Amino acid sequence: MSDATNTETYDAVFWDIGGVILDLESVGRAHAAFVDWLCERYDLEIDREEAVETWRATVGQHFREREGTAFRSAREGYAKGVSAVVGEPVSESAWKPAFDERVRGAIEPVPGAVEAVDRLATTDYHVGVVSDVDDHEGKRILEAFGIRDRFDSITTSEEVGRTKPDPAIFETALEKAGVAPDRALMIGDRYDHDVAGADAAGMDGVAFGAEDGPAVAYRIDSPLEMLEILGIGGE
Repeated sequence: MSDATNTETYDAVFWDIGGVILDLESVGRAHAAFVDWLCERYDLEIDREEAVETWRATVGQHFREREGTAFRSAREGYAKGVSAVVGEPVSESAWKPAFDERVRGAIEPVPGAVEAVDRLATTDYHVGVVSDVDDHEGKRILEAFGIRDRFDSITTSEEVGRTKPDPAIFETALEKAGVAPDRALMIGDRYDHDVAGADAAGMDGVAFGAEDGPAVAYRIDSPLEMLEILGIGGE
């Protein structure tokens, strides 16, 4: 963690979801379990690893094709992934319940994230989310971890129509919180999107697993270290 602990005064703390609150490896396991279901449900004669790779490549391509920071729905990407694995279009009503069930059963929080958010929620800090997710999906993840109501605001790329590092998403979050940029922290796992994006908006960036760079105000190895940065002791 940075030696600059607690040298600034902040009013708001914003969290990314994927990679900071949500363990991304657990997402991969959830998607693999869903692809297994697809193969069984549609009696597909395809190697499991090949099916999973088809899913990942198709969903990944969906996001790579977006223009600049324009928002692209994950839900649309998943629909494309289903069609690519099955070999033909499949109605959302036929696959979405199974997808949601497997995601709920497999996703896990990053160790320490839930505890840190719970503790922050008992303070006077504005606790918010700034995340590149579909609105419903992001809120459902937080609900699954029992922390949806711990956040004072949730700002998603679907709501804003832009993804990080576009300044619009950070500006929207700051406006909701009613705080100045220099009194806000942004915790993220990607340097260019989260940390540098927040820095460009006037916020201080906290790198959790993100690359190093001049925009990093603090670096943490656990979400619980946010409590130390903010000078929050145990209850």
